[in-house]
Amino acid sequence: MATKSSVRSSCAGRDRGQAVLLCALVVVVAALVSVGVTEVGAAMIDRQRAQMAADAAALAGVGGGRAAATDVARRNHATLVNFERSGSDVVVVVVAGSARATARAGDGP
Repeated sequence: MATKSSVRSSCAGRDRGQAVLLCALVVVVAALVSVGVTEVGAAMIDRQRAQMAADAAALAGVGGGRAAATDVARRNHATLVNFERSGSDVVVVVVAGSARATARAGDGP
């Protein structure tokens, strides 16, 4: 008949190594979450950069036209992709990284 100590040692032998697998799984999940957070953060930064560049380009475009809007967008690490003037209002579309933003500005109230 098996004693308690021999039963424990045979069970412990089967469980050996499971902690390593669990730790490896935790590391993999943490790495995937980290990559996801990084991607979301990068997208948020691109979106903010695009909106900031669009706002500045629209304001510059009111007084200086398309050339001024293009220059301001470029200085803000973005590309002006559309410029429309309607009376005293200007609407611009810029792209920064993977984000696209639109802004409107005018010289009136």
